[in-house]
Amino acid sequence: MEAIKNTFIEKTNKSLGVNTEDSRLSLTYFSLAFIVLFIGGTLGLLQGLNRAGLLELPAWLNYYQILTAHGVLLVLVFTTLFMIGYFYAALSHNLGGLLPKVRKMGWVSFGLLVSGTVFVVTTIVMGEASVMYTFYPPMQASPWFYIGLVFLVAGIWVAGIGVFMNAANWKKRNRGQHLPLLTYFAVGAFVLTLLGSLGVTAEVLMLIPWAFGWTETINVMLSRTLFWSFGHTIVNVWYLIAVSAWYVTVPKIIGGRLFSDTLARLVVILSVVLNVPGGFHHQIVDPGFTEGLKFMHVFMSLSISLPSLMTAFFMFAVFERTGRKKGAKGLLGWVKKLPWKDVRFLAPMIAMIAFIPAGAGGIAQTNNQLNQVVHNSLWVVGHFHLTVGTTVAVTFFGVMYWLIPYLTKRELTPKMNRLGIIQTIVWTVGMLFMSGSMHWVGVLGSPRRTSYTTYGDNATALGWDPYLFFLAIGGSLLFLGVILMVYIVFNLMFFAPKGNTEFTIAEPEDNASVTPKWTERWGLWVIVAIAVISMGYVIPLVDLILNAPPGSPPFRTW
Repeated sequence: MEAIKNTFIEKTNKSLGVNTEDSRLSLTYFSLAFIVLFIGGTLGLLQGLNRAGLLELPAWLNYYQILTAHGVLLVLVFTTLFMIGYFYAALSHNLGGLLPKVRKMGWVSFGLLVSGTVFVVTTIVMGEASVMYTFYPPMQASPWFYIGLVFLVAGIWVAGIGVFMNAANWKKRNRGQHLPLLTYFAVGAFVLTLLGSLGVTAEVLMLIPWAFGWTETINVMLSRTLFWSFGHTIVNVWYLIAVSAWYVTVPKIIGGRLFSDTLARLVVILSVVLNVPGGFHHQIVDPGFTEGLKFMHVFMSLSISLPSLMTAFFMFAVFERTGRKKGAKGLLGWVKKLPWKDVRFLAPMIAMIAFIPAGAGGIAQTNNQLNQVVHNSLWVVGHFHLTVGTTVAVTFFGVMYWLIPYLTKRELTPKMNRLGIIQTIVWTVGMLFMSGSMHWVGVLGSPRRTSYTTYGDNATALGWDPYLFFLAIGGSLLFLGVILMVYIVFNLMFFAPKGNTEFTIAEPEDNASVTPKWTERWGLWVIVAIAVISMGYVIPLVDLILNAPPGSPPFRTW
């Protein structure tokens, strides 16, 4: 009887469109996410103008405060809020609504994230935490900054446990069935997040007593290594979120079908298994590690490109097969059959195209010799503005055009679609200016993490100025893109006309092969992931602990 009741609830939920209580939870996450985007975007504009030498900041708000707040708010808070709101909406739709206890956990997670953000931002504004997103010791922030980070991580964990509970409950009630694909992506993304956050949690728990003065020194190399087990992993979590939209929603929008459910699930598994040790390539220039260890980690970092190449194959297959069904001829005739005037397609397509140079740049940074050229230069900043600021963010924007109308029972009007296309173009052009100039001036030697300076009118530094001016132009266009996107999001929430918008999920091909059951063995894949992580980290961590260099006292450089 219970099974019949649950099946009826699931079918009713899908036919009526949305569970009101669940939609309120996701919309709350999205509302705060885009408020954070506006604040972070404003700080980014100030940062870009200052970096180009066009704006002198007041004494009470220096460049490094802005840099730290911009990074934390956009790289960590905005993306996390979006991730939870998006995947909780997916679970609600796919699994017949959130379990009441999971919905409560969603609200608890929201409270923890807000509390953590308040702690972190307050300490930055007070001038007590200008340590940047990476918060490298021996620079020391206020202990309340690190406590705020604990709240943020705890919020992610609570939300992730909620996803696992809801998915496990559905599996129990639907024995022998595969988790819906978007829910499968949610489980994979949160498994990867939890595995990647273990290292940074250990680091923060060491930094708190050091920041309070209870311990005198800190092991700098150990802290950096623990951070990057998280710092790069979380980037790939956001990429996995974006990929989920490419796989599940883009085929539906263009009038196609899901190319291969098995391939999509394999990409999730490989992303979870391979990703965490990839963060080590951020430490290629660090002392204290053998060349052999660095070579192994370079190989492990490059392995992350495998699921990305599989995704490229998947998406091109979807585009071509759909185009052929619509009468496309020739090698590239399918390109003309794509709905370029539909912002729900245009935004993620721009994001996919951006990932081609973004991924290539990442491979360059992963190789030892090339890393020596670009390390700690503005090239790196340009790279992650292509990855996070374009591939991830623009995909997130594209999702909003159908998910918010679905949650609010409204519709995307032709007028708002046109504004969305304008927003996407403005963002793309802005990023071309900003990221392109960052890449080029980085190769010329301009450092990252510094405010504007000519280094005493040094000829080399003066040669960077034209590129930094283009950086400022790009930053200004991106800020305009932020304003447009925030307006669009809240218009779709409160002012768009009422209507019925579907939750955009592609159906499999009629002759699709059966998805193997081994894809559902999450216990096995977690064990394999832990084994791969251990291969990468046990030896260096043991060495850094047993043969620890003299610890460092705290420093404040601001």
